Amino acid sequence: MTAPISQSNFTKYQPFVKWVGGKRGLLSQILPLVPKEFNNYFEPFVGGGALFFELYSLGLLKDKKVYLFDINSELINAYNVVKKSPLELIKNLRELKEKHSKEFYYEIRAWDRDESFSQRSEIERASRFIYLNKTCFNGLYRVNSKGFYNVPMGSYKNPNICDEEVIYNASEALQIATILNASYKDVMKYTSKNDFVYFDPPYYPLTPTSSFTAYNENSFLDKEQIELFEVFKKLHGKDIFVLHSNSDTDFIKNLYSELQINEIQANRFINSKGNGRGKIREILVRSNYE
Repeated sequence: MTAPISQSNFTKYQPFVKWVGGKRGLLSQILPLVPKEFNNYFEPFVGGGALFFELYSLGLLKDKKVYLFDINSELINAYNVVKKSPLELIKNLRELKEKHSKEFYYEIRAWDRDESFSQRSEIERASRFIYLNKTCFNGLYRVNSKGFYNVPMGSYKNPNICDEEVIYNASEALQIATILNASYKDVMKYTSKNDFVYFDPPYYPLTPTSSFTAYNENSFLDKEQIELFEVFKKLHGKDIFVLHSNSDTDFIKNLYSELQINEIQANRFINSKGNGRGKIREILVRSNYE
């Protein structure tokens, strides 16, 4: 796919958070499978938003409406703060960076155990979210049964807690986006013929013990994957372009067996054992376009 803008003076827009299953390392394999022409763009499991930022970098979202969804309210709050208040956010992140230590990490992590957490400002909550994301183990977002964030601190000598350029650039890109704390199912309310929807849900686990799907208090297993497939079919019936990433498993391939499936190679990073990291296959499913 060729970009409609010159690559001279090229500004790189990229995710401002690390995200498990993020697609930055797979963009070279995903971009050739993006429809060459489409109306508006939807990313209903936005996570780190790697494909959104890449499409924006390439000028492929110019004059289009963009909708970014996620049910993770803290993530969506961070997106809105980056969009609206990057200066204030950076100021807070600088202060958190100066105070960073193991003791401070667990103090900040414990904020959500306090009843006053909901009364904190949007900027305070976004700063906490990004600080924890940059300093926790492998950038995981995981909560316990009570909804409390419970990821331990990672082993980083100099974590990049406040990447000012990335935040400013992300803020610029997000000016064109409508950011919604909503279920992916709400995409049905907004889409029309020839729009493009990219689904990047929590992946179906490769093994019963490999699931990192609980990035909020809800799981995303057989029942949830089937519900997503039903939404996919409805979008297919409305002549909407859909691209869907998932794990290369028999369960997923059987669900989408009547559609176009491409296998791609991905790096496995989230594994406690070094010999469990390496190349694995994922799939991309397409609907309504070649």
